[in-house]
Amino acid sequence: MEKDLRTANRIVWFEIPVRDMDRACKFYESLFGETLRRESMGAAVQLSVFTHEGDAVSGCLMFAPNARPHADGVRVYLDARRQGLDTLLGRVEAAGGTVVLPPVQLPDGMGRFAHIRDLDSNVIGLHEV
Repeated sequence: MEKDLRTANRIVWFEIPVRDMDRACKFYESLFGETLRRESMGAAVQLSVFTHEGDAVSGCLMFAPNARPHADGVRVYLDARRQGLDTLLGRVEAAGGTVVLPPVQLPDGMGRFAHIRDLDSNVIGLHEV
């Protein structure tokens, strides 16, 4: 049975930017008493993913050249499946925002994402599978 998208989670992913992945992993693994799954997206981007089950919202610690812990804060990804990523991106500028990262295709059928800047300068991720 297909999930009713009207009741789907609005937040689908989060990223906590870090300056030192080993230090950050030690902190969060000690805090929650579980091991984060380490991954990489290319040579410059390291992720440590929080455990989750099924359709539960999850996220990661992220070390990347453009990740600034204090300037950007935690990035949330909003679900773009209902209306479609391209449709939402087409509305951003008319609503007063900007597209700061055009759609990026993720591997292994994980969908696509893009980043937008809202009217308060928050950078928000949009994701569709």
